[in-house]
Amino acid sequence: MGLVYSYEIYLRRRDVAGALTALAGLAPPARAVPPLDVTLPDGERLVLPFTSRFESEPVDCSGSPTLELDTSIRFGVDDAVRAYEGPSGREPDEDGRMAIGYVYLTVRFASLAHPGYVSMEFWAATSGMSRMFARSARVRELFTDLTAAVGGVCCLFDTGDGGPEEVCWLGGATMRERVSGDRFPDLRSLTATWPDPGR
Repeated sequence: MGLVYSYEIYLRRRDVAGALTALAGLAPPARAVPPLDVTLPDGERLVLPFTSRFESEPVDCSGSPTLELDTSIRFGVDDAVRAYEGPSGREPDEDGRMAIGYVYLTVRFASLAHPGYVSMEFWAATSGMSRMFARSARVRELFTDLTAAVGGVCCLFDTGDGGPEEVCWLGGATMRERVSGDRFPDLRSLTATWPDPGR
């Protein structure tokens, strides 16, 4: 089994639709997939430029604890993104971004870390993409900027090997703090800093 690195954003339930809409804005403008109709647990309906489990059939999350999406995301370009792309010859688009896919997304409507919050876990499809996730400042920037833009409370980077996660964004600030260090000895101490999810 290869490397499976991920970024995970935690947010309030009321912000999920806005977060998915913001994510759709980061997709390539022209994709050869039909639009995907998604109904969220609160009944709100969205149309997204992604697939779910590689299908475009409507998805109703009213009775499901999760939503699985196969996304393509336009990341800013740095040396790590170029190294991942290799000699493909592709150039960044007019916004200076390059589409990378698939980036798999699991939305958990009651997160494992704190059931009052929703988590959006973006995980790499390959070992090469995992290494890009770890090395690219522009990839990290996209996920921390997205966290801030959608009202998220925290963003974590996880290497998926059972080691401690790294806090990338918390309370309005970017950072690099291990969950196992002096500031956050464990995940519970981290989630204790999050505001009441109902506020």
